[in-house]
Amino acid sequence: MVITGAGGGIGSALAQAFAQQGARLMLLDRDGAALQCLANALAAHTDVETAVCDLGDDAQVAALAVRLQRQWDGVDVLVNNAGVEYPTPLDSSASDAMARWAGLLDNNVVSMVRLTRALLPLMRSGASIINQSSIWGKTGVADFSAYAASKHAVIGLTRSLAFELAARGVRVNAVCPGWIRTDAAMRSLASMARQQGRSEAEIEHELLSQQALPNMLAPADIAGIYLFLASADAAPLTGQAIVVSNGEVMS
Repeated sequence: MVITGAGGGIGSALAQAFAQQGARLMLLDRDGAALQCLANALAAHTDVETAVCDLGDDAQVAALAVRLQRQWDGVDVLVNNAGVEYPTPLDSSASDAMARWAGLLDNNVVSMVRLTRALLPLMRSGASIINQSSIWGKTGVADFSAYAASKHAVIGLTRSLAFELAARGVRVNAVCPGWIRTDAAMRSLASMARQQGRSEAEIEHELLSQQALPNMLAPADIAGIYLFLASADAAPLTGQAIVVSNGEVMS
């Protein structure tokens, strides 16, 4: 299986969960040091390979596909987890405001399409593609319009590919995490606090109070959802966007 953005956060937790199941792993990230550290920790559990890869680069993605074609019989699971998260306020006066907007969409959606296209010839019947969306792909939030738009787009992509790839026997689903204690999420929380002139503790309390189960999830807490979607037990599921948010969003 292939996991993108595996160097930290949710990606790292997923790599650990699948390694414990004995899955053969290809872990991708831009951070080679983080990848190697993770691979060393997992080597006792399973066969782990890594590739430093910029998913925005056609040549790097093509080279990865060639490597997998030479070394592997095929790909059974692809987790498109890599992405970025940062604020894009509409009234920003920064000269690169639109470049940041477009860059976020490219990182979170276009790069996902690029890798999926490259690996599709290697995907066997029964394979599972799991795309990383967010609860902000189901709602909206001030100052993060590009991120929310990208995560809405991931859900639309997931539903469309579920139909398009059904004849190949490939299932496509999305996961929509809520607030997970990752570096990226905490940076967003800090940005919200600065924008509102409030403390990070206040913002966190307010956000968690909107959940039915008011506690911050850790990446490992949601790994089981991905294990399920990758398994034969999830064979009837495709085109779904599964919310994992402690009940903050219930749709």
